[in-house]
Amino acid sequence: MLEKFCNSTFWNSSFLDSPEADLPLCFEQTVLVWIPLGFLWLLAPWQLLHVYRTKINRSSITKLYLAKQVLVGFLLILAAIELALVLTEDSGQATVPAIRYTNPSLYLGTWLLVLLFQHSRLWCVQKDSWFLSLFWILSVLCGIFQFQTLIRTLLKEDVKKKEKSGTTENFPKAWLVKTLFKTFYVIFLKSFLLKLMHDLLMFLNPQLLKLMISFANNRDAYVWVGYLYSVLFFVVALIQSLCLQNYFHLCFMLGTSVRATIMASVYKKALTLSNQSRKQYTIGETVNLMSVDAQKLMDVTGFIHLLWSNILQITLSISLLWAELGPSVLAGVGLMVLLIPINGILAAKSRAVQVKNMKNKDKRLKIMNEILSGIKILKYFTWEASFKKQVCELRNKELKNLLTLGQIQTIMLFLLHLSPILVSVITFSVYILVNSNNVLDAEKAFTSIALFNILRFPLSMFPMVITSMLQASVSTERLEKYLGGDDLDTSAIRHEYNFDKAVQFSEASFTWDRDLEATIRDVNLDIMPGQLVAVVGTVGSGKSSLMSAMLGEMENVHGHITIKGTIAYVPQQSWIQNGTLKDNILFGSELDEKKYQQVLEACALLPDLEVLPGGDLAEIGEKGINLSGGQKQRISLARATYQNSDIYVLDDPLSAVDAHVGKHIFNKVLGPNGLLKGKTRLLITHSIHFLPQVDEIVVLGNGTILEKGSYSTLLAKKGLFAKILKTSTKQMGLEGEATVNEDSEEDDCGLMPSVEEIPEEVVSLTMRRENSLHRTLSHSSRSSSRHRKSLKNSLKTRNVNTLKEEEELVKGQKLIKKEFIQTGKVKLSVYLKYLRAMGLCLIFFIILAYVINAVAYIGSNLWLSAWTNDSKTYNGTNYPASQRDLRVGVYGALGLVQGVFVLLGNLCSAHASTHASNILHKQLLTNILRAPMSFFDTTPTGRIVNRFAGDISTVDDTLPLSLRSWILCFLGIIGTLVMICMATPIFITVIIPLGIIYTFVQMFYVATSRQLKRLDSVTRSPIYSHFSETVSGLSVIRAFEHQQRFLKHNEVGIDTNQKCVFSWIVSNRWLAVRLELIGNLIVFFASMMMVIYRDTLSGDTAGFVLSNALNITQTLNWLVRMTSEVETNIVAVERINEYIKVENEAPWVTDKRPPPGWPSKGEIQFNNYQLRYRPELDLILKGITCDIKSMEKVGVVGRTGAGKSSLTNALFRILEAAGGQIIIDGVDIASIGLHDLREKLTIIPQDPILFSGSLRMNLDPFNNHSDEEIWKALELAHLKSFVAGLQLGLSHKVTEAGDNLSIGQKQLLCLARALLRKSKILIMDEATAAVDIETDHLIQTTIQKEFSHCTTITIAHRLHTIMDSDKIIVLDNGKIVEYGTPNELLKNSGPFCLMAKEAGIENVNSTSL
Repeated sequence: MLEKFCNSTFWNSSFLDSPEADLPLCFEQTVLVWIPLGFLWLLAPWQLLHVYRTKINRSSITKLYLAKQVLVGFLLILAAIELALVLTEDSGQATVPAIRYTNPSLYLGTWLLVLLFQHSRLWCVQKDSWFLSLFWILSVLCGIFQFQTLIRTLLKEDVKKKEKSGTTENFPKAWLVKTLFKTFYVIFLKSFLLKLMHDLLMFLNPQLLKLMISFANNRDAYVWVGYLYSVLFFVVALIQSLCLQNYFHLCFMLGTSVRATIMASVYKKALTLSNQSRKQYTIGETVNLMSVDAQKLMDVTGFIHLLWSNILQITLSISLLWAELGPSVLAGVGLMVLLIPINGILAAKSRAVQVKNMKNKDKRLKIMNEILSGIKILKYFTWEASFKKQVCELRNKELKNLLTLGQIQTIMLFLLHLSPILVSVITFSVYILVNSNNVLDAEKAFTSIALFNILRFPLSMFPMVITSMLQASVSTERLEKYLGGDDLDTSAIRHEYNFDKAVQFSEASFTWDRDLEATIRDVNLDIMPGQLVAVVGTVGSGKSSLMSAMLGEMENVHGHITIKGTIAYVPQQSWIQNGTLKDNILFGSELDEKKYQQVLEACALLPDLEVLPGGDLAEIGEKGINLSGGQKQRISLARATYQNSDIYVLDDPLSAVDAHVGKHIFNKVLGPNGLLKGKTRLLITHSIHFLPQVDEIVVLGNGTILEKGSYSTLLAKKGLFAKILKTSTKQMGLEGEATVNEDSEEDDCGLMPSVEEIPEEVVSLTMRRENSLHRTLSHSSRSSSRHRKSLKNSLKTRNVNTLKEEEELVKGQKLIKKEFIQTGKVKLSVYLKYLRAMGLCLIFFIILAYVINAVAYIGSNLWLSAWTNDSKTYNGTNYPASQRDLRVGVYGALGLVQGVFVLLGNLCSAHASTHASNILHKQLLTNILRAPMSFFDTTPTGRIVNRFAGDISTVDDTLPLSLRSWILCFLGIIGTLVMICMATPIFITVIIPLGIIYTFVQMFYVATSRQLKRLDSVTRSPIYSHFSETVSGLSVIRAFEHQQRFLKHNEVGIDTNQKCVFSWIVSNRWLAVRLELIGNLIVFFASMMMVIYRDTLSGDTAGFVLSNALNITQTLNWLVRMTSEVETNIVAVERINEYIKVENEAPWVTDKRPPPGWPSKGEIQFNNYQLRYRPELDLILKGITCDIKSMEKVGVVGRTGAGKSSLTNALFRILEAAGGQIIIDGVDIASIGLHDLREKLTIIPQDPILFSGSLRMNLDPFNNHSDEEIWKALELAHLKSFVAGLQLGLSHKVTEAGDNLSIGQKQLLCLARALLRKSKILIMDEATAAVDIETDHLIQTTIQKEFSHCTTITIAHRLHTIMDSDKIIVLDNGKIVEYGTPNELLKNSGPFCLMAKEAGIENVNSTSL
């Protein structure tokens, strides 16, 4: 039992059997502590009774008595501190043994008893007590052992610390606060002086009140004395207000400066953070550091001075109270001190809950981020429900914690509310009971109440200060860890400008993770200036890693890399910023029109400009969401080409573009005659037919160089390279050679589609995928070049006219909608929405409880006024005991009623607000998951995440508190005014005009404040969006060395936001000064009334009115603050509601369900099918009609923008038909639910998107399949050996967006997903774009074998992938121009025949796999 109690051994005799004898810790903490305490508590009642019986007149206080009391007081404080420390240390991680709570609590009680006992000896003849002396002796004897143990542990810890500091190297701690203080100490000191002045002036009010009451009671005093007091009241209050407001202003200024500093530092750190450190944070978590943690530090600046100011106020109040009521104050103060540790326990508990909740919130936001990034996949695979379940599970944990938090805070508030009432009840009771001569008169009672009211504020603030400090300490720690993380170590990358080679790898070994083996091993490689070097190798052979090592993104193991000149980088996954296409290409450089046009033409972007709404001023969504893969890649390439760098690092820039465009780009940009000739180029590529034109080829395998040399050398060697070449040439037939030897003159003709061909409006959405073969219809080179000229000219003229065009945007050009900023008052419907979510029944109870509390408050004040009147009726000697008990009893009962009803109201409110949070989040999540794809294309992810992060967090934490405070404040003010008017009805004449001014000021302010607050959140979003964009494009920014430009951009964003925040702060101060003036005027007029009507009013009425009036200033100020808080916080509900109302896509399941086993055949019919992206745009599919038979294999070809990918969107109903219908096995797909439809189709999408979680979750989120089935699918997808080689197998953790797998592996995982689905219809959207030819071959064979029973539609990327199809559909401009078997189409000399010729395909067999 005892061992559990103190979590260690209670008794073990071996402790004594040693040269340094000792006792077990548990024995010392229990038995040795309880012996002296037990002795004291058992005998104390008899001793006290004895003192009471033999009491004589009280003797005077001696120095010895004071010394004893001070000593015991000191011990009391020590016990309280020990308890507080234990509680704050308990942060919910390890359980603290019960003994550590109980001992300090026992000591608290004991020292209070000793204080009382020593005080009682004043009434005894013999001042010293044998009983206490024995207690002290026992305590010292038992304490010796504990003292010895304490010294030992301290010595041991010291040794341990020395050892530890030698071994572990952790992130630097405790520097952030010091640095911030050094930076901002001037503001800090100014605010310190203002606060000190304000605190001292505060204590003049109770003294003036005392003088005023004695003036009212003394009928002989001169009237001018009263007026003087009134004016003094006003002047003191005015100076106090000005000091306080200036102090607040400085604190807020400090806060915003700190926030800006932190935000800028986090951004700056993100640019230099090493990959090792970066792995520990997802993008969501880093954004959290910037938003949440910086905000927490901003909030704490307002509380910092309260630490010393609270102590000062408490000390002054107590000493002034002592002067009024003598030692009986100790009873009240003792109670307050006792409440502090209880509040401490609660604060510590609530901190632990908050820490837990922050973790849940981080997890939830991480999943939300991924859901929004991969929303398309969720829709294709109907996985919404599974992910919704994951989010809801986390959310439920969060809500459970929220409720616990609400209940803890309720109890804290209850104690806060109860303490001043209990304190005054106990103090007055003790004061009367201690001595029968003590009578409570108005002066004493009301001055004390004014002092207790002052005391109430610091005591109520203490827990808030502590909580705020604790939250800030958590945030400081997180920030220190992030800002103290390791930077990229680029020491192994040497930049030398007088060097004969462009790049030299010397024995270079690099790794992504220090704990794993090197990815790049002992590479020696010299690259001469101006060379074009191709890097080839299978998937996962380390090609991209080699480039990353060169860019300094990896950790150096040994060796180094020397680089001469600047670098431009094209990553494998293009990183596109949200902005215009032009901005993306210029990337911060000056515009050189001629060069710009050259780059556009060389990167084959001119046709896209014709197609994109607004040409090169078309806005590109976040992450390039409205561009096809190939367009992104070409823009990424154009960006690099436009920068005038020395070395170009090109990571597979041709993977997402089709053969024809690829050839054009190679010839115009990368090849021996391209724009980059003369520059050093490192090209990773899977396109083997370009290799004869490069200067040197490097073959990589498993992170080392296997072969290097020119094309002819390597072929002659008959080594690995020759083998790779052989296998791929077999697969591609003649395509390779035909392409290489093609005459490049002719090459241009097909590039420019004729102007007639360019569709009016083809767009800008992810759905448009890059596709093949621009050369759809044959034109002689003459007409083509003529058109090209006109196209170039039209582009030039467009640039001249941009200014005119700016005003009238092309329809569809603006993609991202401006964030909607609500204006004017928040609508009543929003409040009602929130209140309904809380539950109207609960709201009624909450308000009822608060009203009863307010009534009890008025009652207790009136009762006190009547009680103080007794002092005139009875003299001290004949005050009847019954009357005295009645007064104390009723006053106490009224106080208790107030406390209990506040408790009930707050408990109901905690439940109601959690309920509301739950409902709003559920509605928001459900609706966002049901929103159509077009919503996600036009809304940046950051904006949606903001709803789930900032706004939901406001509804969870801040809104309930501000609503609660508002109701309490409002009722408090009404109560005070009612009381003043009951005493002096004439006061109504003053209240009415002041009330009108007050409401006017408040309305004026709230409108401004609300709008500024809205502006604040709207200007804050871009900072976070830009930040997450930066984090995802770090390697590009670092490679181009554009860190300074991005820092500047971030600073400008923060400045814009600061302007709004600053205006909001200043408007707050504007308001506060005016409000305090109104409060001060109420006090002034109330005191004037006392003087004017002095003949009819007694002192107790005067005291009653003035002590309430003094209280009103603070409350009025608070009310407006709360009104604006409620208004600004309810905006969160308004913003959430805006997204709850987003239009949904068709229902997931309708009453009409497809027959079981549908589709059994897999026949697809298109009947005059039409489609458009958004209502304001033109048709992209213009009446498509065709029949696809069961089990047919159909290939779809056509140039970019012909509408190939739109077919996929049509089948999945990602977009709804604008006309016509699609019928699958006799069922019109528009008539059934979306889930019923999408579950029955399978797609292998172009972008392989994975989610963080296990591999298994990525393949089968609903756990529908057994492990055997999953392994089978992995085997067919050629991933079995890879997954089996992972430590955790199927439970292998996939990081955010699948970053720890190569793109090829991700693509194969998507294939495995499709194999698990096994549906009758398979759609492949250019699925082989990012894979080398070998893997491509594997995928093709698997698909042919495993999906032989399916109807397959392949959207072609490379012609050879579809030459074995049963039928081929050739699309152009949204219409089918040819449809038939490959052989038929090759015989007709139509568009398909031309494409095939171009790719060197003569007949079907020439590409047989």
